[in-house]
Amino acid sequence: MISNSEMIRIRRQMQRRIQDVVAERRRTRLQDPTLISPTAATPAGADQEVCVADNGPG
Repeated sequence: MISNSEMIRIRRQMQRRIQDVVAERRRTRLQDPTLISPTAATPAGADQEVCVADNGPG
C-alpha cells in the first residue's frame, strides 16, 4: 500500500510534469507564429463581438 507522503510526492511530481509540458507548448506556440491560424487563435465557445448589419426598420 502507498503511504500518504508517497502519494503526495507522486501527485506533486505529476503536477510538475504537466506544468513542464504546458510551459513547453506555450514556448513553442510563442516562438513559431506559423502555428497560429486565425481560427485556432480563438478557442471554441469564447465570447466574440458580433457585428450585425443595420438594414433599417423591420
